Amino acid sequence: MNNHRKETMNFKHRYFVVIMIFLVESIFCNAATIVIKNNPLDKVITFGNSKITITIDYNGKCAVNDLSVNGQSVISGPAGIFSSIKTTTNNYSTLKLQSDPTVNIVENTITISNIKFGDNEEIAEETWKFLLSEGDIKFEIERSFPKSLLIEEAAFPSFDFNSINTWNGAFLGYGGLAWFYLFNQKLCTYGVHSDCSTFWNSTTGNALKIAVAANGKNVAMKYSRSADDHLNFNIAVSDSEMTYRYEAEKRSRFIRGKTDVWAPFTVSSGNYFQTITLSALNYNDAYNRGNFVGINGKQVTNVLNTIARIGVIDEKHFGGNSWHTPYGPICLHEQYIAQVAIGINDDTYTEGYKRCLDFYCDHAIQPDGRVLPRWAYLNEDAMPGTVTKEGFYEAQWGYLMDSNPDFVANVAQLFNISGDLTWVSGHKTTCERALDYMIKRDVNDNHLVEMMTNSESEKKGSDWIDIIWASFENAFVNAKLYYALTLWVDVEKQLHDFGKANYYSHYAAGLKRNFNKSTNEGGFWDSKNKWYVHWLDKDHSVHGNNLVVPVNLMAIVYGICDDTTRRNAILDKIEEQTSHENLFFWPICMYPYGAGEGNDWQFPFPNYENGDIFLSWGSIGVEAYAGYKPDLALKYVENVLNQYGKDGLAFQRYGRIHQDGLGDDILSGNSLALVGLYKSIYGINLCYNRLYLNPHLPAKLSGTVLNYYYRKDTLKIGLESNHYSISTNQFNIGSKSDFGFYSEKNELEFFKGNDDRYSLKAQTMSKISLEIEKWNADDFSWLQSSLGVNGTVSYTLHVSKSNSIYTLSKGNKTINVKSDQDGLLKFKANTNEKAVLIRMNTRISINNF
Repeated sequence: MNNHRKETMNFKHRYFVVIMIFLVESIFCNAATIVIKNNPLDKVITFGNSKITITIDYNGKCAVNDLSVNGQSVISGPAGIFSSIKTTTNNYSTLKLQSDPTVNIVENTITISNIKFGDNEEIAEETWKFLLSEGDIKFEIERSFPKSLLIEEAAFPSFDFNSINTWNGAFLGYGGLAWFYLFNQKLCTYGVHSDCSTFWNSTTGNALKIAVAANGKNVAMKYSRSADDHLNFNIAVSDSEMTYRYEAEKRSRFIRGKTDVWAPFTVSSGNYFQTITLSALNYNDAYNRGNFVGINGKQVTNVLNTIARIGVIDEKHFGGNSWHTPYGPICLHEQYIAQVAIGINDDTYTEGYKRCLDFYCDHAIQPDGRVLPRWAYLNEDAMPGTVTKEGFYEAQWGYLMDSNPDFVANVAQLFNISGDLTWVSGHKTTCERALDYMIKRDVNDNHLVEMMTNSESEKKGSDWIDIIWASFENAFVNAKLYYALTLWVDVEKQLHDFGKANYYSHYAAGLKRNFNKSTNEGGFWDSKNKWYVHWLDKDHSVHGNNLVVPVNLMAIVYGICDDTTRRNAILDKIEEQTSHENLFFWPICMYPYGAGEGNDWQFPFPNYENGDIFLSWGSIGVEAYAGYKPDLALKYVENVLNQYGKDGLAFQRYGRIHQDGLGDDILSGNSLALVGLYKSIYGINLCYNRLYLNPHLPAKLSGTVLNYYYRKDTLKIGLESNHYSISTNQFNIGSKSDFGFYSEKNELEFFKGNDDRYSLKAQTMSKISLEIEKWNADDFSWLQSSLGVNGTVSYTLHVSKSNSIYTLSKGNKTINVKSDQDGLLKFKANTNEKAVLIRMNTRISINNF
């Protein structure tokens, strides 16, 4: 009888539990896409929205054992997501708790409390709260420590993804990339100071964004390939910025054979609060670059999403060399780091590089204006005695003088890309010091600055080609200085310092004039060979007379060589030799350096900087040829894409003889031909107040439509032979020739050619399209059409004559309009007029009102 009663009671208890589960599901499934299912008997809860589903096991533990994103299970297992702490004596985690946690569900919020792990001496308590919406899931963690604790390693929390191949990589919060292709052995680990990771897979199209907010605390992340080939992702939250554990210098971000990249840190007693926002994305939609015609758009996207970002080592450390090498160098003497943003086309990179240049300004520039040219994980490349506590130094190969103009060039280019005048004004004094440091080195007052060495016999480098012994007056460095000066003149004008602008402009003009003189006259032009030489020693001897490709391309692209006869001779000779050798890309020099002009092991030619292929000069190469023979420019872009299809471009350089990948590093510069594609073939030039569209489009690319993110808006850029257009959700503007574009809500600006002042401004609440037909000095016409609700358009034009009468033809009406004293002509038009042609023809009157 007692046994029967006991069984009956158990049956009733089980029946009661089933009813309660049913009630919970009915109460909390009140939104069509939000699902919460709690099973108190098994202590498992599953919840999510239409894109993300999470299952948590809270039976003596608190851990996510399944995470599905867009229908794909990316985490599955008993230790999927959990918190953990490692001290000098023990490991603790939410996989083993002191007691069962408590679950509370209120509408679309799930709270799991009483998550206690540790022992009586070392203990932590957490509360997990999940706030569900259709757009994302917010995962809040409140963590308390009863006393301060020294932590060897922490995961707040850890994500154990199913495979190292679940994701291709993770975009970081400052524009960098954790690229799992480079985790080529077990227990590789990469640690960074980022508060966001967007994991993605280009094959599946799946993507998961994990963003962390921890007010007043520091967030760091690390990525490891586990011993069982999983991808382990850990978040750390600390009072102070996390530091690194390994090597004497404590700067190594990437380590092999171990996972404890971070140095131990202390957490103070008290409460910590963080919010982790989980958002599911469709990678192919979110990073859709448009419709590419005549070229492999998927390869373009892949290179710019991987190779281009690989030089971003950490939050404040941007360069061209990758974080993957044990050495981890950054070259501050690379003028194209800002320009990479044109191809990456991601605000996080632009904003991240601003913070990086701020950091360089504070720590890499000496009081006299000298910009230290390098930073690395280790000091082995450093000139003894020059390493700062932050890791910047002079290179062992010599004083690499191009770091000074390159810092200025990157600041100026980033200003053009971002349009942030407040930011660039903060760099005014520093950039002037960097330029003035160089100008003061012009000891013979010929506007060609001198290096630290007088002769190649001193066996010291002075520029990016660091083990070629360029000395005294170096064309490579002076070309970069000219570029920096001309860019900075425009910045000074925007900052209204016209005195400084005139000073730098005058010096640049003298530099250009003397640069172009023949070698017999003290310049760099070889009249016989018809190219520029690399350098002149103090004794006037000529060196590097072997058609050094970067020297000559920079002279053309930066505007030093504006003689088309010279330009054509240089480019024809480069193409002749490149084709003769059947090289897929331009080598660093076409012919051998002379004996004694470089480090001995580079001889015989070709070897390393004496003749190998470096892709980092792809942007200026494409730009030089795009302005001369666009089909040739495109040929080398396609060659780079073909090479990417063979080997992924994951090399430092390519050998001249076999064209095989060489070197123990990967350079982000391998992507620069594609930056040149965007900048010079597609014609996307970012200026501080406009996007200047100036394509050099081979016929096979006609019909391309690019999606391009610009100043908080996504543009559609249409590129056809002899017709270009830019569209937003409100405006469309088209032209048969190059033009500038800028828009904000209800306002559109059109710039004729490369003018830096708008020619036409249209203000309207309607959606309109403008087709520019003619834009001469005082003869303008364009077609206007409405794209939606009819309304009024207020036009403002800059015209050449102030206080003068112009005749305006609008539909069937002709009226006279007078320009004001500033040369502005203003009038209104209706978008619903039958005749959508607005034609303005000048009738300048000598009589004023």
